[in-house]
Amino acid sequence: MIRTLIVDDDTLVRLALADILDDAPDIDVVAQAGDGLEAVEQATARRVDVVLMDVRMPRMDGIQATGRLRALPDPPQVVTLTTFDLDEYVHGALAAGAAGFLLKDSDPAEIVRAVRVVARGQAMLHPAAARRLVDHYHRDTGLQAAAARAKIDRLTPREREVLAELAAGGGNADIATALGMRESTVKAHVSRILAALEVGNRVQAALCAWTADG
Repeated sequence: MIRTLIVDDDTLVRLALADILDDAPDIDVVAQAGDGLEAVEQATARRVDVVLMDVRMPRMDGIQATGRLRALPDPPQVVTLTTFDLDEYVHGALAAGAAGFLLKDSDPAEIVRAVRVVARGQAMLHPAAARRLVDHYHRDTGLQAAAARAKIDRLTPREREVLAELAAGGGNADIATALGMRESTVKAHVSRILAALEVGNRVQAALCAWTADG
């Protein structure tokens, strides 16, 4: 059972998300929170696997809360809930360790899928939207692009192939199929990629790849 925490300062949004997730037989909404500070308290008091996290909230916003959650001894995966007009907040949340992001008007099936995907330790990426983020926030960052390319140069040719598939939104099974590899081999490659790029999760690895592409 995937133990899930819903964090949003809008009670109706929390209730709607809870209704969606309660219909999934493998997901259990164990708590709700109205701001980031309460989210950290809830996740500290009980085991949580996945957090659906709003961005702009009172007391503590979703970016700060994501960083605090990811620093816990047994950190939950975090999916940021956002709208396109909050691009800079989304980028901050991903940099803080979020495993992906969803638009608040996402189809219910997509929300359920996101919880399942990140619970497996994979990233929930929307390539077109993520590309927009990187285009907007790395438009004038030649030094960052050069640094990202230098890190990617540490990878073997096969690891660069895996990174390209990962950056396109592929999960381990998708990458294994695309590259004719065992899924266990893909997992090993991903672990080495994260270490070489000096990043904490798959989303940050994808951001590095997109930044290097300029």
